[in-house]
Amino acid sequence: MKRGQLSDYFEGVVVKRLSAVETTPAKSNQHEFNGSTPLRQLLGDEDRRNIPTRFVWLGGEQEALSVEGTVSWYDARRMHPVRTEYRLYYPGNEVTGMMQAGDVFFLALCRDGTTMVIITPVDSTIQNQLLWLFGLEEQPEFSFAFQEIEGTHNADLDFAARYILDELGIEPEEPEAGTLDDLIERFGLVFPKTRDFSELARSSLPEISALDDPDRALIEWMDREEQLFRRLERRVVAERISAGFHSPEGADVDGFLSFSLSVQNRRKSRAGQALENHLEAVFTAHGISYARGAETENRNKPDFLFPGQAEYRDPSFPAARLTMLGAKSTLKDRWRQVLSEAQRIDDKHLLTLEPGISENQTSEMQSKRLQLVVPRRLHGTYRSSQQVWLMDLGGFLSVIRDRQG
Repeated sequence: MKRGQLSDYFEGVVVKRLSAVETTPAKSNQHEFNGSTPLRQLLGDEDRRNIPTRFVWLGGEQEALSVEGTVSWYDARRMHPVRTEYRLYYPGNEVTGMMQAGDVFFLALCRDGTTMVIITPVDSTIQNQLLWLFGLEEQPEFSFAFQEIEGTHNADLDFAARYILDELGIEPEEPEAGTLDDLIERFGLVFPKTRDFSELARSSLPEISALDDPDRALIEWMDREEQLFRRLERRVVAERISAGFHSPEGADVDGFLSFSLSVQNRRKSRAGQALENHLEAVFTAHGISYARGAETENRNKPDFLFPGQAEYRDPSFPAARLTMLGAKSTLKDRWRQVLSEAQRIDDKHLLTLEPGISENQTSEMQSKRLQLVVPRRLHGTYRSSQQVWLMDLGGFLSVIRDRQG
């Protein structure tokens, strides 16, 4: 089932790389871009003052900042009979204060008339993801480029698109909300064990077969579990907020912050466990021998070891028939952790659901003899040069079957 389109949220976007002059605010801490054809395509010819805007800076591991502000679009020569002089103006804030020359500047016009300013480091994974999301194939130059969303590019909100929207703090609506609520009704306001949630996700999609299409199965199962989790989380959080955060001294700020942090941590930990649960189901369906969380050297515990721990610890068992697979729903800079998890295995494998990882990172993975495994549906978010090297889950299973005879 389709779950909305990008045009439900955005009308268009412009993008450019920032020059040194553009990252240095004036003495009054104001930023300004001269109007250009791409900006006029996005914002039109009418003056628009104080447009509500969310400024977002997205960097590497755990690096994100969001503040509310405004931008203004106007013709400084509006009263002149023939001349125009359009400008995009916005005051400085915590996000603009982090901008550096070479960073990439996205200005997206939202469907509700507000805008988003998104700043990313150049050639970063999040930059690649946003370029893919908005249908901007070329690397940004120092002048603005415009992309209309509806018509020219209007991506369906598939797994990859919703992953990136989540990075921006946008949670798409679920067209199957009623069905999802029926499925989680049994849990009330208590989160079940992750394994139970994973089994529910798979059983709710009986038409999906890991044996027929393991790549599709993994994505669909993860997607469904995320839907179920977010619906239950919404109920639990709403109930806790309704109860309020009070202490004898007044508002319980520490309690609120602790609760908020627990929500974020639960999301991250459950996503990783869910991925391993569904991979287990795939391996079982294909009759693959494996060990989950088996211990190797120095108490390291690879997510999956093939064919198992006993074979790994047996010096007479050929190292060429051993395989390890790390599983991380998102990578950021954590992929290097798997390099030391199984010393007997020179060429390691790592599966992720993160779309559009930067070329710098995948090149380093190749140099470290780490093969990235990505479900086939996500390959299109990577550049053509990367796609040649990527392995899908079906290909990984073929490698394991060959080694296990």
